[in-house]
Amino acid sequence: MDSTRIDKWLWAARFFKTRSLATDEVNKGHVQMAQHDIKPSKDIRVGDVLTIWQAKVPRTVVVKGVSDQRGPASVAQQLYEETPESIAKRANMAEHKRLAAEPAHTIEHGRPTKRDRRALDKGWGDRWSASVD
Repeated sequence: MDSTRIDKWLWAARFFKTRSLATDEVNKGHVQMAQHDIKPSKDIRVGDVLTIWQAKVPRTVVVKGVSDQRGPASVAQQLYEETPESIAKRANMAEHKRLAAEPAHTIEHGRPTKRDRRALDKGWGDRWSASVD
């Protein structure tokens, strides 16, 4: 076998749990070949370079083998090789995310307590509807 559909290959290489998820991600533009959006029916061959976005993190991989059957993870890992630049970029993004500030800390007085939320709910006063009395 020298080529297969991209959605089958993504499923066989264990990037996505089901083939339908792989098809959806390709349709959303989260999988690119040579920095161009592709369709799920696009055939891939050994040597093609793919960019796969998972959880807002890009992975650039080179296709090393072609398979349309899902097998063990050890076999799936032999179907591709991630580029060193991609590995470094993912590590850098993970470190940046780890060091980023907690979003809840940006609130001036912290998260509202139950008492504060009740006070916010009573913010309209006696008026409880949008109609004007």
